[in-house]
Amino acid sequence: MRIWAKLMYDNRILKDTVIENYDEDTRTHKIFDAIDKICLEFDLSRPIWLDATVEDFKRHSKCRFGRDNFIDSVDFDYMEFQVLEED
Repeated sequence: MRIWAKLMYDNRILKDTVIENYDEDTRTHKIFDAIDKICLEFDLSRPIWLDATVEDFKRHSKCRFGRDNFIDSVDFDYMEFQVLEED
């Protein structure tokens, strides 16, 4: 599985990264592991999965974590999280 994450501000990419995970694990575990790695790399707290975020991710394998998804204040508009390739 390959997951692309990017921090966006004013319709521009501030930072981005691709996380690869080809372990024999469940899709859910891979996604949460990727979130942990992305937050560590971007020095962010883990975002909160709101109902709307979960629904977007289920439908499109892509979601946005806005400022409401973070407990700490952030200096970007949103973090986009997208599955590029599945096992």
